[in-house]
Parts: sequence; C-alpha cells; structure tokens
Amino acid sequence: MKYKTIAAPCTRTLIEKRSEFIAAVTPVQTAEQAIACIQDAHAAYRKARHHVYAYVLRDQNISRYSDDGEPQGTAGLPVLDVIRKQGLTDVCCVVSRIFGGVLLGANGLVRAYGQACAQALRDAQIMEMCACRSMTIQCDYTFYGRLQFALASDPVIITDTQFTDAVTVTLLVLEEQAQSLCDRLIDLSNGTITVSLEDAGYRDFSSVLP
Repeated sequence: MKYKTIAAPCTRTLIEKRSEFIAAVTPVQTAEQAIACIQDAHAAYRKARHHVYAYVLRDQNISRYSDDGEPQGTAGLPVLDVIRKQGLTDVCCVVSRIFGGVLLGANGLVRAYGQACAQALRDAQIMEMCACRSMTIQCDYTFYGRLQFALASDPVIITDTQFTDAVTVTLLVLEEQAQSLCDRLIDLSNGTITVSLEDAGYRDFSSVLP
C-alpha cells in the first residue's frame, strides 16, 4: 500500500491580467490542520478578496473545497481537480486572489486557479509514502560485503549501521517485500546472520523507487 503527498509547504504566485493568485500548498493530516491553513491565508493576505481552498485527506478519503465567493465551480473545484489528477492526498491548497481590476470570466478563473495550484505543486517535493517494515540484520565482518552487494539491487533505505563485535544494519523495506528479502539473505548467508522485522508504518520511498 502506498500514497503520495508533499514533504513541506510551498507557496507560488501566478499573475493573470493584473490579478495575483497566491497558491499555498501544505501537507495536512486532519481537517483541523486544513482549516488552520485557510485561516493562515486570511491573516497573511488581507488584501485578497477570495481565499479559495481545496483539501484531500487519506483518513476516510475526505475531500472538501470552497469557491469563497467566486462564481460556482470556477475556483475550488479546479483546485481540487489538480490535486486529484496528481494522485495526491493529505494536501491542502489555498489560493488567495488579490483582484487586479480586470474581470477574467468563468473560463479565465477556472484556468487561473487551476494553474496557480499546479504551479505550487510542481515546485513542491513529492513523497511516495509506502507501507514498510524495519529490518535489523546482524552479521559478521566477512559477510558484510556480500550483504551490501545483495541490498544494492533492492529498494531499501538503510537507516543505521553499527560496527562492534559484529555488523548491525537497520533498514526500511517495502512491506510486501520484507519476508522474501529476509529469506533470501538468510539463504545467502547459509543461516549465519540474524534478522528481525518490525512494523514501521508509512515512510517516503521516492528516493529508491523507479
């Protein structure tokens, strides 16, 4: 199991016919956190006439949006569509519009709000969060080189290596691959290593996945 979200807040501004569309995307996990993002936008951009928002939460597959006074369907829904089309969750986007004196029309608003959100997400760091397990391997020094070579071809994240009387390597491995990797390493060592597995929740594997 996996999902995609963003690593950190990112804010970008789109200028369309003198109107400023300030898009702020933020990782969130609850509706309360999303509401706090919306309130922050109100406080930060007091000149804005509209604070359009959309958010998607993995918990209970919740999604919400608001046009905040713009014509119905021209603002919040386009923002939500961008988030969904990128396959993202646990994300809130607030687009604050500072009016520039030129009316954009319905199509212009749809395009501007969607592009503002897309621009902010394009510059945000995307994380691919995967269900995983923490694996701890203890081996002797003679096997350590073979262990490194064996792990090089697998999408694992080494989190710690300790050198004492033996070598202890701790890594994260995809949940669906954990047992097969464990069995393969034990076979490779002819049973001379010890391996333990623990649940590790969801972690970002974007750096090791193709």
